[in-house]
Order: sequence, then structure tokens, then C-alpha cells
Amino acid sequence: MTPAVPGVLLAENGPDSFIWWAWVGDHLDEIWERTVQHVQLTVIALVVGFAVSTVLALIALRFRRTYTPITGFAGVLYAIPSLALFAFLVPITGLSLLTAEIGLVSYTLLILVRNMVAGIDGVPAAVREAADGMGYTPWRRFVAVDARLATPTIVAGVRIAAVTTVGLVTVTALIGQGGYGALINDGLSRSFNTPIVVGAALSILLAMAVDLLLVGAERLLTPWARAGRR
Repeated sequence: MTPAVPGVLLAENGPDSFIWWAWVGDHLDEIWERTVQHVQLTVIALVVGFAVSTVLALIALRFRRTYTPITGFAGVLYAIPSLALFAFLVPITGLSLLTAEIGLVSYTLLILVRNMVAGIDGVPAAVREAADGMGYTPWRRFVAVDARLATPTIVAGVRIAAVTTVGLVTVTALIGQGGYGALINDGLSRSFNTPIVVGAALSILLAMAVDLLLVGAERLLTPWARAGRR
């Protein structure tokens, strides 16, 4: 047995060690299944959240008086603890994917709506006037000018929402939908470190990978920003 070193966690090949690599090798199929589930839950939540937030942001931009009520309601949803929200939804929608996604989507709305509205509002008035002078209709100007210039702010919101969602997906394991959270729950129920460490580490790595992917997407969508820094 490897001698213990104070302050160092050793990866010995046994169930009582910090991480048991033999267990990891024997459960690669399960780990992959949980990875796919975690990614699916995250992608669905972000796509639906982005679509709903886009509609809400357009309403807020068109009817300015609705901005405060919309963000206020989204803020209430964001402030509800995830466990309490899932506990409230389970008697209505059951231990289902729908329950998980309602909770996950609700936590994206405040971040995305605020960033979308802030991004559009941040477009310089001079740019809008120039587009109007070139004969752009309001809708064409919004799509071709306003939305494009607001892209960095919008993507920043998506990045925050994405990383938050990756973390929250682990909580949905409590209703049978948790991706990496299922590994963590399994380890906690058996006082077994390895699945806890694997689930937590992969959740962190996934959040980092998603964030880097969105950074790359932003660079592709805003080539003028790179040209301006040269």
C-alpha cells in the first residue's frame, strides 16, 4: 500500500480511495450515457429558454412598460431555490423530463431577457440613424444592424445561462433526470467517493467546454470585432 502523505489525497486502486480507476473503467458505458443525458437536458433548456426569452425581449422592446413586469416575474422564478421549484412541480407534472425542463428553462429567462434588451439598447443612435438614412425598414434594421451589433452582449448572457444550466442539471437527479447528478447521488447514497468525483469533475469540464464553444461561436458571429482589435 502506498504510504499516506499528509495533505494529499491518494488515488489508490480500491473502493475506499479518493477515486477507484477500476470502477471508472468498468462503468464507461454508464458515464457516457449520463454525459449524453446531461448534454441533452442542457441543450433543450438553452434552446427553449432562448426562444422564450427572445419573444419576451421583443415584447419588452416594443412595449417598454412591459419590461419591468417581465423581468420582475423572471426574477421571482430565478430566486426560487431549485429544490423548492422541483418539489412544487412534481405533483403537477410528475417525475418527468417536462418537470426538469420547466425548472431549467425558468432559470435562463432573467439572464437572457436582460442581456437581449441591454444589447439592443446599447446600439449607438448614430448607427440606427445611418441605417434609416440608407432606407432600411425598422424590421430589416433590427435584424441586420441592431441584432448583429447586440450579439456580444446576447452571447455573454447565453454563456452565463449555459454554465448555470450545466450546474443545475445535476440537481434534476433528484427527480430521476440528472445526468452527472445521478452519479453523484449514487456515490452519496453508498458513501463511495469515485462516482461523486467523476460526476462533479465531468460537470465542471462540460461547463468549461460549453463556455469555450460559445466563445468560439461569438468570434464567428462577430468578425468585425476581431478586425477592430487588429
